Parts: sequence; structure tokens; C-alpha cells
Amino acid sequence: MPKIESVARHAGLLWAGALASGAILVAGPFGMSRARSPMDLLFFFLVSVQALLAGVSFRKGRLRVESIEVLCAAVVVLFLFSYIFAMNANMDYVQRFAEGKTYLNFGPDSRTERLNAILRYGPILAVDMGLIVMLRRNGRTHAGAIERYAFLLTFLSAAFFAFSFPSFLSLGGLGPVAFVSVVPLFIVLRETEPRQAVFYGTFFGVLETMVTNYWLGTFSLVTLQAVSVIYALFFLLFMTVAVRIIRRYGDAGLFILPFAWVGFDFLRSSGFIGYPWGMIGTTQYRFLPFIQIAELTGVWGVTFVVLLVNASIAFLLLRRTARSARAGLLVAVVVAGIVVFGSIRIRAVDRRFVDADRVTVALVQQNTDPRKNDYRSTFEVLTRLTDRSLAADPALVVWSETAFVPNIRRWSQEDPRRFAYAALTRDFLDYQESIGVWLLTGNDDYERVTDSDGNEIDRLDYNAAVLFDDTGRRRRTYRKIHLVPITEYFPFKRQLPWAYEALKNFDVYLWEPGTERVVFEHPDFSFSTPICFEDSFPRDVRLFVRAGADLIINISNDYWSLREVEAQQHFSNALFRSIENRRVMLRAAASGVTSRVDPTGRLVASLPNYVEDVLLTDVPLATMPATLYTRLGDWFPLASLAVAVGALFGLWRRRGG
Repeated sequence: MPKIESVARHAGLLWAGALASGAILVAGPFGMSRARSPMDLLFFFLVSVQALLAGVSFRKGRLRVESIEVLCAAVVVLFLFSYIFAMNANMDYVQRFAEGKTYLNFGPDSRTERLNAILRYGPILAVDMGLIVMLRRNGRTHAGAIERYAFLLTFLSAAFFAFSFPSFLSLGGLGPVAFVSVVPLFIVLRETEPRQAVFYGTFFGVLETMVTNYWLGTFSLVTLQAVSVIYALFFLLFMTVAVRIIRRYGDAGLFILPFAWVGFDFLRSSGFIGYPWGMIGTTQYRFLPFIQIAELTGVWGVTFVVLLVNASIAFLLLRRTARSARAGLLVAVVVAGIVVFGSIRIRAVDRRFVDADRVTVALVQQNTDPRKNDYRSTFEVLTRLTDRSLAADPALVVWSETAFVPNIRRWSQEDPRRFAYAALTRDFLDYQESIGVWLLTGNDDYERVTDSDGNEIDRLDYNAAVLFDDTGRRRRTYRKIHLVPITEYFPFKRQLPWAYEALKNFDVYLWEPGTERVVFEHPDFSFSTPICFEDSFPRDVRLFVRAGADLIINISNDYWSLREVEAQQHFSNALFRSIENRRVMLRAAASGVTSRVDPTGRLVASLPNYVEDVLLTDVPLATMPATLYTRLGDWFPLASLAVAVGALFGLWRRRGG
């Protein structure tokens, strides 16, 4: 236990940090006098808790480092929220929405708002981090190096994990780092006390989620908070299970953990709130020979092997025995075998497509802001780029998600002399008919709900893809099935009306989910169009292929993020659908990544992000036999779940015995 004078000194530092940050919060250039936002009030609460902790510690003559770590973790998370949202300060759609709402006032520009966040959080973060280092260093003599530096190791592991994906640090991602990214975390989970290990694991999950998905701060005003809170609960449950497994099975538990993690990734990617971002296997999207096993296991198998490498390295660092060396050698042999298998498969797939018939497809990237209402200007860009592509005689022209915004079904029935949207829709239909080319565009769609007398009582809105043939006739419509949770779809309108109203107050526009996996029929090929982040779900794309799609054509709108990072993460995830099903994937995105990916996951052609252009690409029409993944689906994550559940059952049986 530290001496009384040391406790007094440390408590004084806690007081100083709380006082400095509290003073800046209240009296700083953009303090609480400007606005009492939820973020302000929450930070004021944390500052008060720190001041209270200082007083209680001084009175009792004891300061627990674990309490400071929990407090510091909360401050880190809140700082990231504040800093990320500071990036929105000079975005016009945010300023328009925030006008008149005191709880959303921003500074005059992003730079000032970010500086404000640093000034507020800087003192308390510096004090807390410094105290953690001092107390761990001067704490109990039996505490090992892992326990002393567990908080910092967790922080480091979360950073490695996040930066292995495309990030602001490296747009392409630091893929090789993924193979060591969770080694520090695995060591911490193995060597610290169970309750602390669960805390460290949960902190890791929240931190890497926020850093990986920081661009969600520009998607809506609630998305990043919702994802972070949900994932805090997810990781709390997962890490509770993981720590129990490691505690009971010891070093062997390190090798059960990859199975549990794959099962966790599968579960968190399923259901209403399914969100398949941040799966560590997707970091290897440029390591083509290694990721070909996705045709057997889906991306889940790639994730498993990456985690298995991490587990073997952690085991070797912890034990440094002949047994750990043999385990590491065995894992190395497995990885080498996977790379050899992948190299063979790449050559086989390439041979299949080399002499295939080809058609030209024009993928239009208009690079316009969907949050602005200048729809005619966007239409003019789309037609100009399409006209440029016509010299290549494309079989199909593809426009991105909601590239044409006015609802074609609705406004085509209105008088163009009375309504501007009706006039624009008529111009679109006339143009499409005049070019004599098949065209696919993202658009709104709707369905009328009527009573027994035929009177409209409701109208269901859909995010859709619409195909027109070369005569201008509307052929078929696909309505997006897998909507973005919270910000596109909220199924609990009646059960949680207060939450529904809160979403509306934060400018969230909700859709209805479609029900049919449409396969579009073109004279030369069949294709399906997963919309936006649907191409990140292995199961969804697999079901399109099972329904008969020869090609996968994704239409996306990632312009809203204003970050190339989000688009690159989206692309790196979607790329695996080509390998899993051995299908060509085309992507027409409003701002990127507009591209063609071949059935080996190879990027064949693409446009730079945030440019106005059209990609003309010759698409081979050959197909491959159904892969094991296409036939059996998510057998690997289900088997991994079975292993994890079996381990837990064995733990229960041993305790019962």
C-alpha cells in the first residue's frame, strides 16, 4: 500500500486534473455557457467523479489504480466522441440541422472545435495516464510486468488492431500488423485477474470500434454513439466468456479463443443490428494467395487463421518452451499450406476466365453530395458521364445508390408542368429511352397500403435499384433487404415510440426492408444488386448467387463519410464476396471505390475516390461451379460456435464434477 504522503500527492494530482478540465469545460472558449449538450453534461459528471475519487482516496489513505483505469477509459472514449464530432463542425448539413438546437451547437469551424476538445480533455487524460503508470510501477511487489502495463498493452493492441484496417494512418491498411495485433490483448487476458481481464477486453473492443469506425461520426448524429454502446455490451459478454475459457483451460485456452472470436464475429454480424465491420480477416484483402480459402470457409476462415497466428505468438512469448515452439511451427506450416493452396487456385480460376466472352459495362461515379437537394445538377453530371461512355457501346450503364433521387414511380405519375420533381423525372425517362442502352440506377421506391375500400392509409418507402431496358421500359426493381440498423431501419416503432421519436428528432430517415432477392435478367447475363453495405454480408451475397446471379453489381453511396477511409474499408470487405462465390463483382459508387473485382479477389480496374468519372470495363461472362461456401454457407462460424460452446459446457461439467 502506498504511503500516506504518496496517497495525498496522487489525490492532489487527481484534483488538479479534474479542476483544470472542469474549468476549461465551464469557462473555456466554447464552454457550457454556450450549450449544455449531453456530451458536456457527461464530461462534467466524469470530472465530478474524479474529484470525488480524489477526496475519498485522501480520506481513506488508499488509492486503487483499478478505479483510475476505469475512469481513464471512460474519459478516453468521451474524448474520442468529442474529437470525432468536431470534424463535423464545418459540414453544412450538420450546421443546418443544429441551428436552433442548443444541445448541438458547434464551434465556428472544425479546427476550433477540435482544439476545444483537446483543451478540455488534455489535463484529465494526462493526469490519469500518468497516475496509472506511476501506481502500477510503484504498486505491489508481486505484480508482474503484464499486470503493471496491462492498460497500456490493451491500448496498444486496440491501436494495432484498428490500424491493420484501412485507416487515416494508412489508406490501404497495415495488413501484416493484423498477425500480431491482438498478441498484447491475449497476453493480458491470460495473465491478469479475471475481473480486470474482462475490463481490459471490453475497453479494447470499444476503443478499436471507435478508431476503426470513426467516420461514422459523419453518417448521422447518432450512429457512432449507438454502435459504441452496443459494442461495449457485445464485448463485455464476449470477453466474459473468453476469460472464463482461458482461466479454465490455461494456455490451451489461447487456441480455443480464435474459435470463440469467429463465433462472436458471426453473431454480431447477424440479425437486426448486424454490422460486419472490423472483422480482422478482411485486413488481408491484398494478400491474395492467403485469402483464397474464403471459397471454402467464407471470410470467417481467414479471420480464424489470423487469430490463430496471434494465439501462437502469445503462447510463445508467455512460455518460451519447446512445446510453444512446436505449436508455433505447426501454425506456420498451416499458413504456408494455405498460401500454396491459394496460389494454385488463383491459376485455376484465371484459366477459366481467360477465353470467356466479354461485355462492356459503364460504371458511373458522379461524385455529388446526396445531402444537398440540387438533384437536377446531379442528373446533368450523370447524363454527361453516361454520354461519354456511349462511344464504347456498353451493354449496361450503372448509376450508384440513389443517384437519381426523385421517386420515379411517384413523380412519373404527376404533372411535370406543376412539380419540379415530376419535370426532372420526365427528363430522366426521356433521356434513358433516347440512349438505347440498358440502365440501372439507385432510386427510392414505395408501396401503397390501402384499406378495404381502396383508400390509401400508409405508404411504405424503400431504398431500391431499378433496371430499365434499351427501349426505356422499367423492367424490374430490387428493394434493399438488409438495411443499416438505427439509421435506415428501426423495427420497434410501436414497442419503443420514444426511441423512434428520438431518431426522427436527430434527422434519421427510415425505410422499409424489401423481401425478395431479385435477379435481374439482361440479354447477355443475369445479375443481382446488393445495395451499399449489403455487399459486406457474406450470407446476403451468397443468397443472390444461389438465386441465379452470374454477376454481382453493387451500387453504393459512401460520399457522406467525406473520408476515403470508409470507402476503402467498405471495398476491402466487399472484395471477399467475389472469392467466396467465384463471381465477378462490379461496384458503382457515388464517390468510390468504383471498381471491378475478378473471382480471385483481384482488383482489375478502379477510379480514384472523390472524382467525377466513368469506368468502362470489359466483363468476362464465364462462371465457376458453386464453391463450398456457396453450397453450404456459414458452416465454419457455426462450427466455431460449437467449439466455443463445447468448451463452456466442458467448463460447466468440470465444475459440476
